[in-house]
Amino acid sequence: MSLLLANKIAVVTGGSRGIGEGIVRSLAAAGSRVYFTYNSNAEKAEALASELTSETVPVTAVKANVTSADEVAALVSRVIEEAKSLDILVNNAGITKDGLLMRMSETDWDDVLNTNLKGVFLCSKAVLRPMMSQRRGRIINIGSIVGLSGNAGQANYAASKAGLVGFTRSLAKEVASRNILVNCVAPGYVLTDMTGKLTEEQRKTFEEHIPLKRSGTVEEIASVVGFLASDAASYITGQVINIDGGLAL
Repeated sequence: MSLLLANKIAVVTGGSRGIGEGIVRSLAAAGSRVYFTYNSNAEKAEALASELTSETVPVTAVKANVTSADEVAALVSRVIEEAKSLDILVNNAGITKDGLLMRMSETDWDDVLNTNLKGVFLCSKAVLRPMMSQRRGRIINIGSIVGLSGNAGQANYAASKAGLVGFTRSLAKEVASRNILVNCVAPGYVLTDMTGKLTEEQRKTFEEHIPLKRSGTVEEIASVVGFLASDAASYITGQVINIDGGLAL
């Protein structure tokens, strides 16, 4: 079995930075034609697409808001029109708006749930028809260990990521007969632009609670996503895979 993904068509939401960028790089390196979405900083997104595009494997940046059904539908229509198929969806787009619940605004709650959970619903629904027609497909949701353990000050984020667990398992049961596999990966503490804002002392405090005593890397998350997208994972569906250095133990 091979982890190569030559001739596979992939869509990665929120793919211009952090874990999303790592996934885009990994899938492109494995031979996938990748479309990735971004919300802002078109210059950075286009630079990434240009960097990764080769003569045989194009990478395309698409400005799209995953909370908009119309924009999601337009994205999927474009992929099908240009690439003629859609094999892999990675639901990675996500935001945080942290705060204690008693001080959390309704807007902060709605914004996080809309992007992190409704966005996954809209994107997954949009790709189901072409995947069902092909009788194959992979949907990989990027969750968080926080969705399993909870975290003070992140009730909105934890709720959205916990919702992904139920969503993943329910959809996996609905579409398994069409050979569409749906799984979720739950990263722990990973070094990204977002976590890079922490002080060295804060980072060390986090790492002390991790059995492996270190942070994870974007590449370690992306490698598991690549595995789930490959033929090597052809008998895995409805699973949540923690990538957390043992933090959830």
